[in-house]
Amino acid sequence: MTVKDKIKSDPGFQYVIDNIDLMSSVGRRVMLNMPWLCSANAIEARLNDLEAAIAITQRPDTKHSYNDLRHRLMELHDIQGTLNSLSRHTVIEEVELFEIKAFTHIVMQARRSSAELGLDHILNLPDLSAVFALLDPDRTGIANFYIYDSYDNRLPSLRAELRAMQTRLAGLAPQDGDYNEVAMRVSDLLSAQNEIQNQVCVALSNDLYGFCQPLVNALEQMGYADYLLALAVLCIDWQMCRPSIGSVTEFQGLVNPRLKHRNEEAGLRYQPVDVQFGNGVTLVTGANMAGKTVLLKSISTAQTMFQFGMYLPANMAVMTVVDNVYTSIGDEQDEMNGLSSFASEIIKISDAVRLTVTSRLLVLIDEPARTTNPVEGKAIVQSLISIMQSRPSPTIVTTHYSQLGTDCRRLRVKGFVETMADVPLTPGNINRFIDYSLVADQSDDVPHEALRIASILGCESSLVEGAYSYLESR
Repeated sequence: MTVKDKIKSDPGFQYVIDNIDLMSSVGRRVMLNMPWLCSANAIEARLNDLEAAIAITQRPDTKHSYNDLRHRLMELHDIQGTLNSLSRHTVIEEVELFEIKAFTHIVMQARRSSAELGLDHILNLPDLSAVFALLDPDRTGIANFYIYDSYDNRLPSLRAELRAMQTRLAGLAPQDGDYNEVAMRVSDLLSAQNEIQNQVCVALSNDLYGFCQPLVNALEQMGYADYLLALAVLCIDWQMCRPSIGSVTEFQGLVNPRLKHRNEEAGLRYQPVDVQFGNGVTLVTGANMAGKTVLLKSISTAQTMFQFGMYLPANMAVMTVVDNVYTSIGDEQDEMNGLSSFASEIIKISDAVRLTVTSRLLVLIDEPARTTNPVEGKAIVQSLISIMQSRPSPTIVTTHYSQLGTDCRRLRVKGFVETMADVPLTPGNINRFIDYSLVADQSDDVPHEALRIASILGCESSLVEGAYSYLESR
């Protein structure tokens, strides 16, 4: 499972990835192929790398080396195809030899910069000076490449004659008596030059084959450097925190970056949340529009970021390592497969129950069985909670069902607060009147604010009044 796989199922995580400002296509390829980390040690190692990258971006004494390394990354081209050809013992052509020399030149400079920055133990760029020497026999020290005369002692005299004959031919007219003879000689010399150059390419390809793995390693490490430095900038810009690893998950000031930035652009308020949960089930209740679904999406994105060794959009975070994040959030209807919302949802819930027998997952389920009749729906939720309560997989379930009678931890979104006298409540500013904080609530009832919300949203008054009448007659 890679970053590329996860962005397909988590729009919040995709938003994070899209905001990592990479310098090169190599960096993007390396980033998208980053593996999901299931080991606490592997996550800590990746976090250590990121912490070091963040530190060097903020040190004034390393500014020159930092800018130089970023500049090298801007020059970087993805030569993976050329290196794949080299690894298959394919003869490398002159253009490809230029690619390798230019790349080697960049790596040599980046290697010096990374050492000055103290990142050499992280990037571990190989010494490619021997590769550069092969492609720079005249010791020019520049990235340009061509088949130098020094590669074959036949080339200097051949090329000198070729230049002389080409100059002579340029001064002749086709009707001149010796034009054809000179033209034939030019053709013969070009063929001879091409043959020698092909022989040089074969010899260089054979020599470079022994450096194939260091070249591949250098390309991947340059991509990792691009990713690491770009992610460090994002961590600073978004004021993200380094998570610690513990036996429970806890967030202080957790935000959903995509929603937070959207609200800021619209001039709307955004409220971070604090939440803690561990193994077993945490049941979350709250009114409609109280942010329960956003909470699940925020936790899903944060857990995914953590498992790829990233800092998190929170003031503080303690995380547990899981094998995967399993979600049933939002409209699960699958029209392409002919499944209704309930059918698709129940299949996902069933899979979560089955998979947690052998895997430790973070399970996030938003209002299960809400699309079926309330009697059976309530029974499904009760059964789900009963099963997941005994599993070693942290599970968060949101619901509108009351009187579930199940033994689990319960949280409630505070929800609507009293309106301010000088500020009328409208659909456009409704989020100003919602407190998204989570509070412990062991009662078996859920908030009843649907009709109030309907009124706020401008629902037909006769419909709302009729509903209140039915409630009063019960």
